[in-house]
Amino acid sequence: MKTVTIYTDGACSGNPGPGGWGAILEYAGHEKELSGGEKQTTNNRMELMGVISALKELKEPCEVELYSDSKYVMDALSLGWAKGWRARGWKRADKKPALNPDLWAELLDLCETHTVHCHWVKGHAENEKNNRCDQLAVAAREQFA
Repeated sequence: MKTVTIYTDGACSGNPGPGGWGAILEYAGHEKELSGGEKQTTNNRMELMGVISALKELKEPCEVELYSDSKYVMDALSLGWAKGWRARGWKRADKKPALNPDLWAELLDLCETHTVHCHWVKGHAENEKNNRCDQLAVAAREQFA
């Protein structure tokens, strides 16, 4: 199985407001940058879209080393929260509705195809790839501002 490294980030001006996401995929010395955005969205939706969009680029099941500064995404995946929300009909443990069930459903399906290892990185710090994803996300957001 191929191992792909993915970095992602999301950005939003206002919450909700115009937003963007950025992603970098690395495999065998090659690098691909992706970005996109929406006119009216939230930061968490953009964080999710970065991961989803990157995983959708993969043409076959892969081992994925995923790096993101989003505790929302990293914790929900690595601690099993999102799987629990789905199992409870998109309800959190406190019985309140889980947010973004449409995106979580898509992401969980992608995580069943790929083996995803989550790595949280501090945002706006010393991770060059995460900082580049932030630049991509902000540039994408500006197209919708």
